[in-house]
Amino acid sequence: MKIPVLDRGLPQHVSVHKSGGRDQWSAPRSEPPADATAAVWECLHEVLDPEIPISLVDLGLVYGVTVAEGAVQVDLTFTATACPCMEFIREDVTDRLEQESWIASVEIHEVWDPPWTTERITDEGRTKLRSLGVGVA
Repeated sequence: MKIPVLDRGLPQHVSVHKSGGRDQWSAPRSEPPADATAAVWECLHEVLDPEIPISLVDLGLVYGVTVAEGAVQVDLTFTATACPCMEFIREDVTDRLEQESWIASVEIHEVWDPPWTTERITDEGRTKLRSLGVGVA
């Protein structure tokens, strides 16, 4: 189910940011995917950081995904132990994955070792950050 656009007429980067990117989520698959792990990564690629409209995957916050009989485990980190958006991120990851009928449960494991660094940001993430005026080494 695609969530309706909330702010027609606003630039996309403003609308996306305000909705937390939920207005950009694709519709759930009508059939279970052949490669469930790849499909979970695709779903997670749609989940944006609440502070910057960049995918959690592109920020390097997702360390791993395991799928077994509809149960999904996501190994996830945050940019800081006191990140104010941790609950939003957990909720967005769970909500996006639970839209899929072939996913029975979602478990998030927080990973702190190795700690997140900017080296984990993908090339696509770096390009998007630069387009928003955020410098990344």
